[in-house]
Amino acid sequence: MASGTYWTISATAATALAVSTGCATGLDGGTEDGAAPAPGASRASKSPSGAGDRAARPTGPPGVTPKPGEVGRLPRPGDGLPPVISSIPTRRKVVFLTIDDGWEQDPGFVAQVRDRRIPVAAFVTRDAVEARGTADPTAQGGRFLGAGKWEYVRELRDAGATIENHTLTHPNLPALGYEGQKTEICGVSKLIRRHTGTAPTLFRPPFGNHNTLTRRAAKDCGIDALLLWTATVQPGGKIAYQVPDKRLRPGDILLLHFRPNLARDFRILVAKIKRRGFEIGNLDAYLKAATR
Repeated sequence: MASGTYWTISATAATALAVSTGCATGLDGGTEDGAAPAPGASRASKSPSGAGDRAARPTGPPGVTPKPGEVGRLPRPGDGLPPVISSIPTRRKVVFLTIDDGWEQDPGFVAQVRDRRIPVAAFVTRDAVEARGTADPTAQGGRFLGAGKWEYVRELRDAGATIENHTLTHPNLPALGYEGQKTEICGVSKLIRRHTGTAPTLFRPPFGNHNTLTRRAAKDCGIDALLLWTATVQPGGKIAYQVPDKRLRPGDILLLHFRPNLARDFRILVAKIKRRGFEIGNLDAYLKAATR
């Protein structure tokens, strides 16, 4: 990976690139299950007056939030540019879910995020959301390829997901100059703000590749941090780890993609995380605690 300031990075650039493209070895070989989804929000109940149904939904951010003093502090880079983060400094058994691109727009995934209040950060690419050009080969064969476009992204936002930046066209950024990188990053930030009402503050460089110019361009596009990952989720909900012992660790950031069978794989993944005694954290709340 190109130069940059890292905090809690646990893998080399080569591994990050291989894993991000689905080429990593060491897939978790445990038995997968198709456990039924956990109950969603409470059903509406009749008011005493019989005036109609009122939905009783939980309030507040989805997922677990940090306890006082739980999260270690991520130091600010000395160059004043956005930090590059791949995990959160905590000893609590909590992990964070992120998903990239936007090709396979499965409504079943949105339903799980909404009804089970599962915190997710979605890093979207314009070409994927709008189904431009040639689709990512790993996303082809899906039933919902580009089906909802930006309306799908808004549905994810309304379900509680945060919508973040993953460039316009998914290029290898270090091959571009500063202006080219700024065009890619600022371009999709403007689209996200136009279509969702909120500009992103996190950026995930395609393939995990970046250099100092990437961080400079990201800052100039209003980005607070570059977010990488410590493990990827492959078809069937299998986890490809970037650590030798092949296990989840507190503070891990998991990377999924909008691929075929997303709703099924997401259900399997969430069940696996909980079986292993981990909670799913609210990334925004933990990042604020870590960069306070």
